[in-house]
Amino acid sequence: MSTTPSQTPRRPHHKNPVLNRSLVRGVEILRAFQPGVDLLGNGEIAERTRLSRPTVSRLTQTLVECGLLEYERSQRAYRLAAPVLSLAHAMRTGSPVLGAVAPLMRALAEKMRINVGLATADRDEMVYLESFRYNRKVALRNVVAGQRVPMELTSLGRAHLAVVDDAQRSALLAQFRLRHRADWQRLREEIDTAKRNVHAKGYCAASWQPEVVAIAAPLVLPGRPIYVLNVSVRTTAGIPATEKQLSGLLLTLSKQAKTALLSTNE
Repeated sequence: MSTTPSQTPRRPHHKNPVLNRSLVRGVEILRAFQPGVDLLGNGEIAERTRLSRPTVSRLTQTLVECGLLEYERSQRAYRLAAPVLSLAHAMRTGSPVLGAVAPLMRALAEKMRINVGLATADRDEMVYLESFRYNRKVALRNVVAGQRVPMELTSLGRAHLAVVDDAQRSALLAQFRLRHRADWQRLREEIDTAKRNVHAKGYCAASWQPEVVAIAAPLVLPGRPIYVLNVSVRTTAGIPATEKQLSGLLLTLSKQAKTALLSTNE
C-alpha cells in the first residue's frame, strides 16, 4: 500500500540548514518511483513530490546525466535506471545486519515451513530487508526484499509503532487518522492493543490479508534503527491459535537475532 499524492502530507523540504537542498530534492524525485510505476513525467513527479515543475525539470535532467534515471523520449517521461538496482544490491550484500540475521531466518523458515521476514520503517511504511517465503502454491511466495507494506495495518508496522518515541508515534498516528477517517476508532484500538501486547508479551499479531496471520517482534538495540522480525502462515485457524503455534518460535528467533547483532558491534 503506497500513499497517493493527495494522501501524503506536505513534507518540510530543506528546513535543516545543514542539508543540501538540491540533493534532498533529488532524493525526493527518486522516491516518487514506487512499485508498479514504470514511467513518470515531470508533471506527475511534481505532484508526487510537491516540488515545482521547473525544479523537477532541472533535477530530472541532472539525474539522467548521473545515470540514475533514463529518459523515454517517445513518452516524455522517466524511469529508474540500472544503477539504482546496483545500489540496492550493494546495500543487501554489504549489510552486517542481514549477514548476521538472514541465516537464522532461513534456518527457521526451512525447518518449520513458515514465512519469516525482517523489515524496518521508511516514513509511514515498512520495508522488507529480507523475506523467506514457504507456501505450497509458488504463486503466493511473492514478498521480496524491498517490498513495502502498510505500517498501520500490519504486525510489522504495529510492532514498530509500539517502540518508537512518543513524538514519532504521535506524528505517524496523525497521518493514519487522515488516511482512515471512516474506521479510525477501530484501527486506533488495534494499534494500541498491539502496543500493549509488545510490552507484555514481546510481540503483536495481525491479519490484514485473508487467511494470513503474522506475528512480529521489534529488535531495539543501541545505535541501530528499529528492526522488526515477523513470522506468518496461511491459515484459517485465527490469531489466537496462530500465536500459540508461532510465538515461541518468533521470540527464540528474536533472542538469537539480538545476540547476533550485538556481536557485530564488538
